[in-house]
Amino acid sequence: MKVVEQIKAPISHEMELFEKKFSLFMSSKVALLNKITHFIVNRKGKQMRPMFVFLVAKMVSDGEVNDRVYRGASVIELIHTATLVHDDVVDDSNRRRGFFSLNALWKNKIAVLVGDYLLSKGLLLSIDNDDFDLLKIISIAVREMSEGELLQIEKARQLDITEEIYYNIIRQKTATLIAACCSMGAAAVLPNSSHIEKMRKFGELIGMSFQIKDDLFDYGEKKIGKPTGIDIKEQKMTLPLIHVLNNASTRDKRWLINSVKNHNRNKKRVNEVIEFVKQNNGLTYAKEQMYLYQKQALEILNTYPESIYKTSLVTMVDYVINREK
Repeated sequence: MKVVEQIKAPISHEMELFEKKFSLFMSSKVALLNKITHFIVNRKGKQMRPMFVFLVAKMVSDGEVNDRVYRGASVIELIHTATLVHDDVVDDSNRRRGFFSLNALWKNKIAVLVGDYLLSKGLLLSIDNDDFDLLKIISIAVREMSEGELLQIEKARQLDITEEIYYNIIRQKTATLIAACCSMGAAAVLPNSSHIEKMRKFGELIGMSFQIKDDLFDYGEKKIGKPTGIDIKEQKMTLPLIHVLNNASTRDKRWLINSVKNHNRNKKRVNEVIEFVKQNNGLTYAKEQMYLYQKQALEILNTYPESIYKTSLVTMVDYVINREK
């Protein structure tokens, strides 16, 4: 059994029902919109985010789920999908999960409007059902994600990023959404409980590990969808490079900054930077930090009694840092 199927096993019934409800939540009276949303549903990814919502909800409530859990998972997925659609437009990306992106098939204007539609559907799903606590969770996440992306763009221009700023960026742009999934699962079944903040922190720690793992892919550890060195080409300062920069001699630091700033399109120079980062323990240090976040996430999980849902979440934490793409 594949790891993702193993994780999903205790919530397989809920995930099947979720997919049906999610399709209904996306429906519209406009034929073009239905055609596009059908395209989105049929090209879904691993659905890790709704899985977090259901597994956390069932772990903290001894296996109970209610309609709020389904709505919470749907709101997360609607708004996450909206951000992906908008990201593809901003990045001028023609592919998403191995398929053509919406903007490649229907052009930018339609893609932006579909993203807006999904965003509004997510908001209305919460408002129409008085799920204002769930709406607050996802609204905070969207604000944080936007700030994180803008902070990264600002720092890419200046190349003055410290390790502290890097952690702040990845917490906002990546970890905050996984944190929202986990707090959403707890809030949906146990409103106003202490589990909500506890699970938010758990999700944030997993999200930090997840992003550091993504940063390591850029150094060619495994062959994945994106080409090696893409972060350097885009002047994204990731943890392996930041650590090496902070510990390099003045001469090496000047060479590294000059390479990223002025020679990021030179394949030979980018490969030289990658090799320099590897030889100066950039990857080793990043892995140490990734495992540290993983350890802290597992410590939170270990405060909960044993259950099949907790076991799946433990497997999920391991999968996040052992995945090959």
